[in-house]
Amino acid sequence: MALDKNSKIYVAGHHGLVGSAIWNNLKKRGYNNLVGRTHRELDLTDQDAVKAFFDAEQPDAVVLAAAFVGGIMANSLYRADFIMQNMKMQCNVISNAYSHHVKKLLFLGSTCIYPKNAPQPMKEDALLTSPLEYTNEEYAIAKIAGLKMCESYNLQYGTNYIAVMPTNLYGPNDNFHLENSHVLPAMMRKIYLAKLIHDNDWDAIRVDMDKRPINPPAKLQELIGDGNVDGKSDQERILKALAFYGIENNKVTLWGDGSPLREFLWSEDMADASVHVLLNVDFSDIIGIKKYSSVFYGVKADGVVDRNNSDGRGGAIPSLGEIRNCHINVGTGKELTIKALSQLVVDTVGFTGEVAWDKTKPNGTPRKLIDVSKLHSLGWQHKVEIEEGVRKLYEWYQGTLKG
Repeated sequence: MALDKNSKIYVAGHHGLVGSAIWNNLKKRGYNNLVGRTHRELDLTDQDAVKAFFDAEQPDAVVLAAAFVGGIMANSLYRADFIMQNMKMQCNVISNAYSHHVKKLLFLGSTCIYPKNAPQPMKEDALLTSPLEYTNEEYAIAKIAGLKMCESYNLQYGTNYIAVMPTNLYGPNDNFHLENSHVLPAMMRKIYLAKLIHDNDWDAIRVDMDKRPINPPAKLQELIGDGNVDGKSDQERILKALAFYGIENNKVTLWGDGSPLREFLWSEDMADASVHVLLNVDFSDIIGIKKYSSVFYGVKADGVVDRNNSDGRGGAIPSLGEIRNCHINVGTGKELTIKALSQLVVDTVGFTGEVAWDKTKPNGTPRKLIDVSKLHSLGWQHKVEIEEGVRKLYEWYQGTLKG
């Protein structure tokens, strides 16, 4: 189902890591009829507000890149928020996409949907075969629900909703806040600040803290009192706050033992893959059944699904067998240990101090490499390798401190 250059495309989460990259990628391809709303302008957890937005804008396509996200610490502290906020957003956007006759929807999930001990590399059909990693179970369940919503709407209503599951992402507009950032930006900022403390460069420390203040959780408030920690805070308060996150003079303490293997994908590569799928891949391409919607509903001469011509039956008909795991893994198919990643960051930042490992803290999933053969078969492969990506991310991060 082709989208032309005039198609109105709503990018939910267009200021985020992936959403902003998708927005820019679409612009570069000549798709300029783009719609975006900040969280302040549109709360995707508000059902009435989302309906009003779809009523007013009537988008032809939707990219659902908005999510409530974070690393191991955030997932552990805010379990209820992770499942509830993501479920609300997904339900509101996907249901309104259907009721407003959106032609194409792309849902972005995460490879944390796969079981903790899934066979490596993880194929799409590893989904729901054994227990999830406990530390991010709520987020994973929400994302599994999202991809199943897409799959189920397609099978019941003949829609064209596709779910892509990216591996660990990093890149421009990444989140470097210490409370809820992912592993790579958190590691990079910690190592950078530890270097600055050692260099006694308080001007640079204060610039960094003003750019991304710390909103202390309850345990940190017990040590330093409430109120944000920013560049205007006194040195002692800043040092205590940074120490809480494992940042000291020429020393950084990271969670776990550094042994987990992880795969990382540059966000602009993810955006290119997402737009490739949005523009070139239909649900029928994934399940191998052309014009599959006619199996469930009458199709008019112009190819439009007649939703009124329904026998009321949901799901696939028996002759087609079970249709599941229709999502697409997006990654590089390459991995490295967290310890090796930390060394890349150390070398990039020019850090000469100690990287310590707190083995009392969880490692997370031991290994998370995905099988990307389905993606390759659909005509896309990554371009940016991790060594280049770490350098590019540090350059971007440093640029944000100069503005």
